[in-house]
Amino acid sequence: MHLLRRTLSILMDSFSTSTTPSILHQNLRTNSSEQPSAWPNNSTWQSLVVPCFTMTFGAISNLTALGILAKSRVRFHRRSKAPFLLLTVALLLADLAGHVILGAFTLAQRENIEDAFCQIFGASMVFFGLCPLLLGCAMAVERCVAITQPFFHSAMVTLRHMWRVVLLLSSLALVLAVLPLFAGGTYTPQSPKTWCFLRIRDPQSPADTNLALAFSVLGLSALTFSLLCNTVSALALLQARLKYRHVDAEPSVRSLRRASSTSSSSGCSLDVEMLAQLAGVTVVSCICWSPFLINILTMQFSQRSSTHENDDFMLMGVRMAAWNQILDPWMYILLRKAVVFRLCCASYAQRPTVSENRTFADAHGEAFSLQ
Repeated sequence: MHLLRRTLSILMDSFSTSTTPSILHQNLRTNSSEQPSAWPNNSTWQSLVVPCFTMTFGAISNLTALGILAKSRVRFHRRSKAPFLLLTVALLLADLAGHVILGAFTLAQRENIEDAFCQIFGASMVFFGLCPLLLGCAMAVERCVAITQPFFHSAMVTLRHMWRVVLLLSSLALVLAVLPLFAGGTYTPQSPKTWCFLRIRDPQSPADTNLALAFSVLGLSALTFSLLCNTVSALALLQARLKYRHVDAEPSVRSLRRASSTSSSSGCSLDVEMLAQLAGVTVVSCICWSPFLINILTMQFSQRSSTHENDDFMLMGVRMAAWNQILDPWMYILLRKAVVFRLCCASYAQRPTVSENRTFADAHGEAFSLQ
């Protein structure tokens, strides 16, 4: 009996010593998780680092593109090229201001967005969202007129007219942005309560629906018009290039065309460079903005209840639209004459069909001259 009691006592002591550390560890872990930490957790760091990185990267990209345009402004000294330069600078400035201001708003917002802050945030989203789209459309129209109707463009399109166009388009975007501030619709926090925009779900008045429709229709119309104008410009340049080759094949005019090819080559290469940059901006804008704009348009005609999938798709759309302000300046950084010419020279050097007696000027003219 004494031996049995001693055995039970040993078993109880071993059980208590083996379970006490695990229970204590669990209690300490529970207590430590309940206590607020003085250091930000991983989600807080991620919510701060990612917006700071994208805002800094976007600002550096836009400033780099503006610096490149400032260095190459001598190439745009001609009257026919100056309006495009003005519109390009206005577009990059709108991208830069929108990226910095909206990035600062994103960093400053908290879980519970105040109504006054939400109104300013939403108005900035609408204004800096529409401005690049409208300015990009104006650039496409200006290049289309310059390529297809050069005499009309040289006589009628001036810097003063382009200043008026910039002010008109900016005023249009500003009017649409401030309408909700004067009882013409409302700005509301959007899921996951980190940004504000027009009331695109469950509109409370016809003004909410009309403003959302106006924003999406204006944006999609600007993208469509840009695509059409760029297509017409590209076809006109291609037709001019084919005509140049056909005329140059005749021996009677070959010497005359060679005499004038040097003077026209720089102007033609600049036209190609500007059209390539504009086409890149248009393609990037269509890819970044189309999902967001089309989603807004479809939701106004089929008012469905908010679901988790719809909220995720809307959040993905606005993030893609934000990347448009980062990718726009890279079209001007990468699609420059120097970069494209180096790529063309490298491709010509690898082709075995290129004759050995071709000069540097002939290769330059073939790569860029489209007349």
